[in-house]
Amino acid sequence: MTYFLLFLGASAAAAATGVIFKPGDWYESLNRPDFTPPNWAFPVAWTYIYVSVAYATARVAQLDGSQLALALFAVQIALNTLWTPVFFGAHRVRLAMIVLVLLWIAVAAMLLAFLRVDMIAGLLVFPYLVWLCIAAALNWRIWRDNPRPERVG
Repeated sequence: MTYFLLFLGASAAAAATGVIFKPGDWYESLNRPDFTPPNWAFPVAWTYIYVSVAYATARVAQLDGSQLALALFAVQIALNTLWTPVFFGAHRVRLAMIVLVLLWIAVAAMLLAFLRVDMIAGLLVFPYLVWLCIAAALNWRIWRDNPRPERVG
């Protein structure tokens, strides 16, 4: 339980950036693709992701050979924390895309490392990778469809 609370705390710190850097008028003024999920879906998806990944990481932390998996958790949570202020705070859509690609790579590597240590933990990370695919598609289209998005709004 202690490990779970520690990893959930790290996830809550990452989630806090979403409270500080809200989408707001700038985001609403952007040209967004038709496949953009409704606004209510984002907190639901991220809550599920943060809780399930914290649980998965707590499972892995108790097992031998978890060092790489835990290091990858640290990398991905740092990149996860960085994306929101870059995109919503600084309106740096291209830089946010770079952060998101690095985040995707870190989560994919973490998923593989988790699978090697604990199959259930690895499977719990899979929805996170799927959500990042959607986020990357959104980030890409916003970058593509808004020539100067940092100046919109």
